[in-house]
Amino acid sequence: MLVEFFGVRGSCPCPLPSHLRYGGNTACVSLTVAGEPPIIFDLGTGLRSFGGTQPTDGSFRGTALVTHIHWDHVQGLPFFPPADRIGAQLDIYGPEHPEGTLAECFDGFMRPPYFPIRFRDLRGDYRFHDVGTCRLKIGRADVLVRQVPHTGPTLGYRVTWDGATVTYISDLQAPVGLDTIPDAVMELASGADLLIHDAQYTRAEFAEKAHWGHCTTDYALKVAEEAGAARLVLFHHDPAHTDPVMDRILAETKALVNGHGPKVLAAAEGMKIKL
Repeated sequence: MLVEFFGVRGSCPCPLPSHLRYGGNTACVSLTVAGEPPIIFDLGTGLRSFGGTQPTDGSFRGTALVTHIHWDHVQGLPFFPPADRIGAQLDIYGPEHPEGTLAECFDGFMRPPYFPIRFRDLRGDYRFHDVGTCRLKIGRADVLVRQVPHTGPTLGYRVTWDGATVTYISDLQAPVGLDTIPDAVMELASGADLLIHDAQYTRAEFAEKAHWGHCTTDYALKVAEEAGAARLVLFHHDPAHTDPVMDRILAETKALVNGHGPKVLAAAEGMKIKL
């Protein structure tokens, strides 16, 4: 399985000279196995870059696992040419929502006057699936879906495919004391080969933003260590974190790893991990 990072930021895109090495696009990560359609984590602005790697002749098939429908996780959908073709198919899974179905929610923000067209005006076959706590079978991939704490209905995913397991928890409201881990998070992350985890804030920033729906870099490490994950990828970087800041955060997090802890990386656009 190949894991590729196309968008790694949280909150909003930040295409700035100071962010070139880690990247400025919002959440989008792809999983691919030879001979099978790709699985995509989130539809942030990084989806446009992912689209450049896919066919645009109507033959595209794929599945998107959307954690939640905040703007930074769905903005890329209208800018994904491979699915905007007659014959193309994109299955989109996302959280059940009291405000309406997943299709209704997408229709609510992708419409005039906010956007010139509706998603139903796109030419491909877009199929929406509302899910909660469940298990899915997508091709040969087994997918565990769990609800995780955030500001609004939010899902975490655990994908086991071709002998490897990747856990994706892009947004997580950590407890104020940063001292406990939700059972659902532990279930998703337990023994994962790769854990991609929200790490938006430093401890100092969390003191000011403890209720903003995210967690700290050291909390992400705590999850990885207690879950026994082999590798941790810090993800959903704050827009204010420039390349030098990210270098420092990564070094400080690595310094906290005990002798048997996970290998720690910071997500960067263009990064590829083979499992």
